[in-house]
Amino acid sequence: MLTIDKTIDNKNGLFKLEGRLDTNTSRDLSAAFEETLPQLDTLTLDFEKLDYISSAGLRVILFAINTMEDKSQKVKVLHANDSIVEVLELTGFADDLDLE
Repeated sequence: MLTIDKTIDNKNGLFKLEGRLDTNTSRDLSAAFEETLPQLDTLTLDFEKLDYISSAGLRVILFAINTMEDKSQKVKVLHANDSIVEVLELTGFADDLDLE
């Protein structure tokens, strides 16, 4: 299960994710991104309550990275736990994200 708490403030998007970002839940985040990212200037993902990310979840994050890169912006990631940071680093995603 994945809960997405989306806040848009003056073209700045904050997505707080809670639960698991996997094959079953990545479609929900993908739909939220497709609907929202075109109108954003910045994107921040708060992973404080994200427990797990699979390759399907990484594909959705890659979509966000590519979309925001077209706007010359990096996606900011906040509060990722050690295991998620490790996945992002091992897959090379960390190079394209602003990890805080």
